[in-house]
Amino acid sequence: MLNRRYSIDISPLYKWAIIPLLLMPYAAFAEYGLNLPKGVTPVSNNIYGLHMMIFWVCVGIGVIVFGAMAYSIFFHRKSKGAVSSNFHESTVVELIWTLVPLGILIAIAFPATKVLIDLENTDKAEMTVKITGYQWKWQYEYLDDDVSFFSNLSSDSNDVRQLGKSGTFPDNYLLDVDRRLVLPVDTRIRFLMTSNDVIHSWWVRELGVKQDANPGFINDAWALIEKPGVYRGQCAELCGKDHGFMPIVVEAKSKEDYAAWVNEQQALQKAAAAAGEKEWTKDELMVQGQKVYSTSCAGCHGVTGQGIPGTFPAMAGSAIATGDVKAHINIVMNGSAGTAMQAFGGQLNDSDLAAVITYERNAFGNNTGELVQPSTIKSAR
Repeated sequence: MLNRRYSIDISPLYKWAIIPLLLMPYAAFAEYGLNLPKGVTPVSNNIYGLHMMIFWVCVGIGVIVFGAMAYSIFFHRKSKGAVSSNFHESTVVELIWTLVPLGILIAIAFPATKVLIDLENTDKAEMTVKITGYQWKWQYEYLDDDVSFFSNLSSDSNDVRQLGKSGTFPDNYLLDVDRRLVLPVDTRIRFLMTSNDVIHSWWVRELGVKQDANPGFINDAWALIEKPGVYRGQCAELCGKDHGFMPIVVEAKSKEDYAAWVNEQQALQKAAAAAGEKEWTKDELMVQGQKVYSTSCAGCHGVTGQGIPGTFPAMAGSAIATGDVKAHINIVMNGSAGTAMQAFGGQLNDSDLAAVITYERNAFGNNTGELVQPSTIKSAR
């Protein structure tokens, strides 16, 4: 992950000592397990039960097949005078190896079909959450509670992976976000999933949910979380250069705590709307703008504004960031066709847009001295 190069000179006397380490699987995994997790939803438990049933069927088949092979090899070996039989076909044997596997497949098909049907049954949902994938973040909309927000990679993880700091890796590196998807326990929740750009995949293994988010389509899934806690997941579809940096964090709360959280979020949204009506000072805009830039812009243009040569343009000395402010507002709000520049007009509120544009015009040595107020963004909409 870190942009560093290392040169290691291994003496011929020691290079063979590395081979045993490479043959030990557990040495290559930070988290190593031998089985699926049971999860905290009926769906995940049903998947686990189906997995274990088929596993033991396979174990039984393996014991019978390899047992028969071992018996034949040992008791019918040439040293004991065994002579191979010479026959072309056996109707009885062919019937056995056709009907027995067919019976096993039919026996497995019934519970497997039941689990698959249950996975697709989103009826009787008590609440609905719309999930939209963006490069590279998630938007969550609580359709029943009028709450909406974006969830990004946490600033601690983002700073480390951008600047390559060593020895300062935070807990849950690359698996933490700035805003969690909060859900109530013991509630049947329907997820509607789509995408704003490319194909993403929303996956949280403890919930037993893995569903593609396709642009122009809506897929659905459901979960009923039975245990409060924090459950982490990731985008499971290769969606671009920052595919590994769009984690998912679900926090399950009691119904009472969830209701309190909804009230808090609604109050925050009202406060954000009110903030869009006031005049901000330069210091306020720069502080807020730096936060927004770090979350929404640094992934492409870099924490220091130097961009990625040949891929993403720098903000430092940029013709956009130092030129006509109206053109700057337009490209941030509406994006740029044919490039990776997204339209942030639907992602950020008036205050955040004003702050980040002001920051870009006065950071990285640009120092234009120009301020953009939320009222300007409101007019531009």
